[in-house]
Amino acid sequence: MSFGREEAKLSYGGYLRVQDLLSLQEQRSSPPQHDEMLFILIHQVYELWFKQVLHEMGAILLHLERDEVLGADRLLRRCIEIQRVLIQQLTVLETMMPVDFLAFRDHLMPASGFQSAQFRELEFVAGLKDERHLRTFAPDSPEHATLSRRLAEGTLPDALFALLRRRGFDAPPALAGGGEPARADAYDRRVRALVRVYREAESNYALLRLCETLIEFDGLFTLWRFRHVQMVERVIGGKPGSGGSEGAGYLRSTLDRRAFPELWEVRSRLGAGDGYGAHSDDPGGFGDAQAHAPAKVDGGPTDGGSGDGPAPGGGCPMGY
Repeated sequence: MSFGREEAKLSYGGYLRVQDLLSLQEQRSSPPQHDEMLFILIHQVYELWFKQVLHEMGAILLHLERDEVLGADRLLRRCIEIQRVLIQQLTVLETMMPVDFLAFRDHLMPASGFQSAQFRELEFVAGLKDERHLRTFAPDSPEHATLSRRLAEGTLPDALFALLRRRGFDAPPALAGGGEPARADAYDRRVRALVRVYREAESNYALLRLCETLIEFDGLFTLWRFRHVQMVERVIGGKPGSGGSEGAGYLRSTLDRRAFPELWEVRSRLGAGDGYGAHSDDPGGFGDAQAHAPAKVDGGPTDGGSGDGPAPGGGCPMGY
């Protein structure tokens, strides 16, 4: 009850806190350089989108834990569309001339996209964990605490293979120890489980759709890294990053990192008769699974993925 006083009505600007939002772009160059505003805005928008993807990832993991495959797939599709925005956004940054960036670059030192805690969270959730990234943040900082929690929590690949195990597939979890032979065997069994999903597509269509969505998500992650490297080289060439990294050289070294190496390996093991629409009496189709089992590939994964390969690193949203 207002007792005669008119209560303030919620406004667009009040709900979104637009004035607070627009006050966060503080240029450090003196005199202010025109393109610094663009640089700040682009990276603040990146961090907002990272926040949204992390928000979606929490719900996706919960859907997978509950065996709600279509619910997880729907939100993964949303993340994919956000990835497309992140990639397209680089073209806006590429309108900045190298001399324009150099005019304010020194004022960024030693700040670097390498220090983006949310990007590291995304990598960790995707299965590309690397404990060394915690060293970037002070032990008593909120960022260190959040990343430590993410490091201990399950990942998207963990959730996928746990789902497959509940559905009766032989898809063992990633092994932290046990030696290379044991890790390679676990990796091979996970690949074989995924091959079965694709070969028995008619009875596993929801899982097949989820797998295709996950590999698209993984592929766009790599595409974003590649476009980012191109943008960095276009603006600063081979100069070191502002935070002391190798700049474009470091970013280029991250291009082969994959969250789902098993899904990529499946492509090498499928035959012409595999997949949706094949018949059990077709050679290479859904018939004798043992007869059409793929040969074991030596070595296993060469990147992070589900954790049975070398520890992954990862790119950063600005390699300056």
